[in-house]
Amino acid sequence: MKNSPSFQTHLQALEEKGLVVHVHREINKDTELHPLVRWQLRGGIPEADRKAFVFHNVVDSKGRRYELPVVVGALSINREVYAIGMGVPVDQIGQKWQHAKGNPIKPIVVDDAPCQQVCFIGDDLDADGQGLEHLPIPISTPGFDNAPYTTCSQYISVDPENGIQNMGTYRGQIKGKRRVGCNPSIEMGQGIYQHWLKYKAMGKPMPAALVIGGHPAVSFCSVQKLPIDVDELGVAGAILGEPLRVVKCKTHDLLVPADAEIVIEGFVPTDSLEPEGPFGESHGHVNLQEFNPYMDVTAITRRKNAHLVSIISQVTPSESSLVKKVAFEPLFLDHLKNALRIASVEKVVMHEPLTNLRKLVIVVFNDKATETEIWRALMGAASLQPAVGKLVVAVSNDINPENSDAIFWSMSYRMNAIKDVQILHGRDTGHGPRTSGAQRGDDAVDGVILMNATRKEKLPPMSLPTRPYMENAKAIWEELGLPTLRPEWPWYGVSMGDWDERNEAMAQRAVKSEYFATGEEQTRQRVGPEWINKDSAWFFEKKENM
Repeated sequence: MKNSPSFQTHLQALEEKGLVVHVHREINKDTELHPLVRWQLRGGIPEADRKAFVFHNVVDSKGRRYELPVVVGALSINREVYAIGMGVPVDQIGQKWQHAKGNPIKPIVVDDAPCQQVCFIGDDLDADGQGLEHLPIPISTPGFDNAPYTTCSQYISVDPENGIQNMGTYRGQIKGKRRVGCNPSIEMGQGIYQHWLKYKAMGKPMPAALVIGGHPAVSFCSVQKLPIDVDELGVAGAILGEPLRVVKCKTHDLLVPADAEIVIEGFVPTDSLEPEGPFGESHGHVNLQEFNPYMDVTAITRRKNAHLVSIISQVTPSESSLVKKVAFEPLFLDHLKNALRIASVEKVVMHEPLTNLRKLVIVVFNDKATETEIWRALMGAASLQPAVGKLVVAVSNDINPENSDAIFWSMSYRMNAIKDVQILHGRDTGHGPRTSGAQRGDDAVDGVILMNATRKEKLPPMSLPTRPYMENAKAIWEELGLPTLRPEWPWYGVSMGDWDERNEAMAQRAVKSEYFATGEEQTRQRVGPEWINKDSAWFFEKKENM
């Protein structure tokens, strides 16, 4: 019998690809676990070489030992891991997303669910080792975070007016045996916050469920920006290619993924808030304490052999940023090419290191782009989502948009700061650190800088040896047993249009050691006093006559 798609079937697929590291030595979840995995992201290890980690011997700083293993990096530590979760090769991820969003498959309700093989309900949660303290939730940023937080956690809530469920990924501070925090990103108008407001108006607490470790399709849909009235579980089914199995919770009527690892059920009061944080955030700062909702836990259910799934968040690059990057970039490209009908756009790249995707967006154009198309695309990229697009840069398709140095190079030599820059006023500050002196009023208004750094004329070649000579030199390098090369773009020179047959002929003579012929040719091209005494325009006039 076929196993239903789950996090565990995904983990097995990663095992088969050699993408899992097993750690059997004792690891402290509060001081050692996340720092160890984070070295993959801060230690110069190429993305393709990053792996998922499974920790089998987890303890805390008080010596408590945990039954459940902890898995980190299994959702999006690199693009291959993400692609395995999507069930397609890396280059088909965008296409798969477009199909899934347009063709959701309604979930199927089951009665017998793996996520409810072990259940602690009501007063059972007060017994030692049966409340939240028995879950080995790691501290993400030891030294700054004030508690363990769930990170790979999907909060599910329901609109009390239309009955449509919504799912979003929000951190959950562990506050006690039966209390967990909730950060609903109220400034971004998330679905769960809209539901909370409706329950507040009704004077009722909001039923909610915190899912940990669903199939990656569930987690991916949770961070994708889908319309509030779309049930993400249906889109997850479209990614799986079959209906997602769901089950009714034990203490309220919400439907949760039946094959999830762990489900925390409860009710979120709407008549009170309490402090939450500090917690390290994806913009690269620690978010300081603020008032947020919390959930009173009514049940914890899980698989018998459950894994506690956590992700690396905070400073980017991270799992949290890559899981958005590979989904958001096709979303923005589709918006510009199909909704705005700008055919000259070839690619959208959201800069990941430190800036966490939202602030710096690169739009790549082909040579047919008109100036009006470029400005329309830049404005479109800056307005699709409220938190995305503080710096939006247009580049030509000969620029590698994943290379910050290449972007700065294009801005430095292809952009006129007077003609090619526009500043738009009137957007809020969006995603950023909440400080002790939080911004208010006019200080909270930000702007957008749009920059056209595309190539506007033919340019001389990039001054690197052309590809055949660099490849030959690489072969010699390897023959000499020198350190392994990891070529960085650009590693060979190319023509950019302003390169004629005469220049090519001189270059070919040079590599054949026939450059004296060029010297003789240039002797015949000497100019006299009648040219030397002219203004600077003489050079360009003479060049045309060479």
